[in-house]
Amino acid sequence: MKYVGIQQQIRSNNRKTVLLLLLFPLLLIVLAVFVTRSVQLAFLLLCGSVIWFVVAYFVHSKLIQKATASRPLSRQENMRVYNLLENLCISQGMNMPKVNIIDDDSLNAFASGINEETFTITLSKGIIAKLNDEELEGVIAHELSHIINRDVRLLIVSIVFVGIFAFISEMAIRNIGFFGRGNNKKNNLPTILIAIVIAVLAYVIAQLLHFAISRKREYLADAGAAEMTKRPYALASALKKVAGDPYIEAVERRDVAQLFMHNPQLAKKDFFGSLFSTHPPIEKRIELLEQYA
Repeated sequence: MKYVGIQQQIRSNNRKTVLLLLLFPLLLIVLAVFVTRSVQLAFLLLCGSVIWFVVAYFVHSKLIQKATASRPLSRQENMRVYNLLENLCISQGMNMPKVNIIDDDSLNAFASGINEETFTITLSKGIIAKLNDEELEGVIAHELSHIINRDVRLLIVSIVFVGIFAFISEMAIRNIGFFGRGNNKKNNLPTILIAIVIAVLAYVIAQLLHFAISRKREYLADAGAAEMTKRPYALASALKKVAGDPYIEAVERRDVAQLFMHNPQLAKKDFFGSLFSTHPPIEKRIELLEQYA
């Protein structure tokens, strides 16, 4: 794999990400029209989706903190983490995000938040203890890059859309006769089946778009961390250690696990499996960083 340069990679990833994200509302409109086969029902469905989106968007930080069993990490508790983070933030001319910790000896980390009031970097107890300063700085820089690039906001948007499509698909399957018109269900059967197929396909497409966005942002965050620290080899070394023990026992939900720096549950190497992967294979990420070094 040839490294094409950080700025070129950033521009390419951003173009592809914007394109992918624009497809979500388009897909939702198509789904609403074809599944409901009614302008009024489609309008109600879209209104309900908007309300769902707004609520999920603004409460996700609390939900993530609860789902990961994380807690605030004070400066007095770990000066080392704060010194590394503060130096990186000064170099980028940005305010420091909050810092949380997960009391787990495994190695992983993630960024969350949609604005400066909620931006947070969460580190596991294990990743703080088992990485040296350069490696930990690389990990923090990776998560800081997610915040700078507004990746978490982007992923939250795509996660919420996927949830909406999943609900619509389930509703279509459980209420087979709901979208039929008239009293003759036999005549309506082809229409109902087509509506269900469209709903399921829309959900699968939404999942694929979401996974593609997530993979692109991981490559981008690696590149941003390499540029920020000027030590891509340190992040590569950190990823090797993370790959050895990334499982956080408290995290069971896949929609939360995909926020982490490495998600081995959905990081497949084969072509078909990679389409449903939230992260690129960690070996490819390490290879890219080592080539840049």
